[in-house]
Amino acid sequence: MNYQVLARKWRPHNFKEVVGQEHVVQSLINGLQHNRLHHAYLFTGTRGVGKTTLARILAKAINCENLQDNNPCDTCVTCMDINEGRFLDLIEVDAASRSKVEDTRDLLDNVQYAPNQGKYKVYIIDEVHMLSGHSFNALLKTLEEPPEHVKFLLATTDPQKIPVTILSRCLQFNLKQLSPSQIFSQMELILTQEKLDYEPAALKSLSRAADGSMRDGLSLLDQAIVYGNGIIKISDVNTMLGTVAIQPIEEILQALANNDAKAIMNKIAELESLSANFKDVLQQIIQVLHRTALSQHIPNFIDDNFNKELIDNLAKQLSTEDIQLFYQIGILGQKDLPLAPDPRSGLEMVMLRMLTFKPTKKNAPTVVEIPKSASKEALYPFEATKTFVTPKQHNTTDTSWVSMISAMKLVGMTKEFASHCALESLDDNTCTLKINPNHIISTKAQDSLQTALRHYTKSPQLKLNITSTKTTIETPAVQIIRERENQQQTSVEAINVDSNIQVLKDNFDARILPGTIEPVFTKEEQ
Repeated sequence: MNYQVLARKWRPHNFKEVVGQEHVVQSLINGLQHNRLHHAYLFTGTRGVGKTTLARILAKAINCENLQDNNPCDTCVTCMDINEGRFLDLIEVDAASRSKVEDTRDLLDNVQYAPNQGKYKVYIIDEVHMLSGHSFNALLKTLEEPPEHVKFLLATTDPQKIPVTILSRCLQFNLKQLSPSQIFSQMELILTQEKLDYEPAALKSLSRAADGSMRDGLSLLDQAIVYGNGIIKISDVNTMLGTVAIQPIEEILQALANNDAKAIMNKIAELESLSANFKDVLQQIIQVLHRTALSQHIPNFIDDNFNKELIDNLAKQLSTEDIQLFYQIGILGQKDLPLAPDPRSGLEMVMLRMLTFKPTKKNAPTVVEIPKSASKEALYPFEATKTFVTPKQHNTTDTSWVSMISAMKLVGMTKEFASHCALESLDDNTCTLKINPNHIISTKAQDSLQTALRHYTKSPQLKLNITSTKTTIETPAVQIIRERENQQQTSVEAINVDSNIQVLKDNFDARILPGTIEPVFTKEEQ
């Protein structure tokens, strides 16, 4: 007997066997249960997620002579004929090979005739987006006024190429990509039934490589069975897929946590001797960083795909800021790999960026030694982002009106108005303020300030007098401007003498872009 590939042998024959598309299955079952069947269904989604399979199951269900819990029985004559491909009222067409209008017209010529065997005549059109414009027009005419005995089940990987006139006449279901855990569970079930030995780690690697497609996953599983002579082992799967084991990835990340650039470079050199795919290596590093970030925020998060001891160690050794920075550099680095002179140097530069731009602890500045042979490409994050330096704090010269404004917790226009005033005198009955003549006096702001002063001084009868005249007293607004100018100058000086900046200037001819240095202001200062 000829060998049947797993993807065909284990293809679902009823709704219960469908994996990962519960949202679609439930809708179809409800339609069958209440006899609310649409004349046209459109199944969309990436390859190998079950579009055509669901169409065939639905075709069986609507013609089945003995539905079992709204599932085809697979024992009646109709179900058996459909399974064996000899049911006359099921017409299945691949639009990729029959895209011409003549083909579509030939297909639809018999639509008006009643079914030969079943209740409905069912047309399954796969990759329907491949039809020509004229073919869609011919199909549209039938979809507008379909006979009661006809059902159209369309499937496509690219619904955007289908005319909206067709889409509007179909009940559309978008099938999801399957998760690695769903593919893994199905592989386990199949191998158990097939009585084949396997290592769980090997199935996890195959599940990730399937990229959301059950059919691709089972095809890879078939390949792994042949490669391993009936035994699926992680070493064989890694060799077959061209991926590297997780151990070198763990060692690279541990060296990253230890700021050990030499160890990272040595490990990358070892990977090159194994003909590793450096794009996959970077993806695995990003996956571990993502898992570590989850562990930091959700300590009890369960994921058997990774070494728990490694994740726990990284979560303790690296700050949440480090993990986020490394992850972002890794994501951006994926775009740079094809542009690098070679994949190895591309990965090396990504890792060097992680080391170079790792944040240093407060009050403990350290100099990151960058190898002189490193590429200038490592500079782009420095020039692409603004540098923020927390300036030294300067004591204000005003201890009365400034502190009163702060104590009164003024906001909005009232605070703005008060900051442009200077305090001349204050007693139990009167508060006299001076304001420059060019400043507009707002009656509303003045009343609000008077109310705040009464609460502050606990003098209900206190009156506020505003004198519009030039004053030599420094207002809070002037003090703020002077303070910010001092902070800006302090920030510029701090950057110019920073040891890390000097390393970049000396080794890479780096320059500080004008206008990119800004002091960090506290909430109160803003």
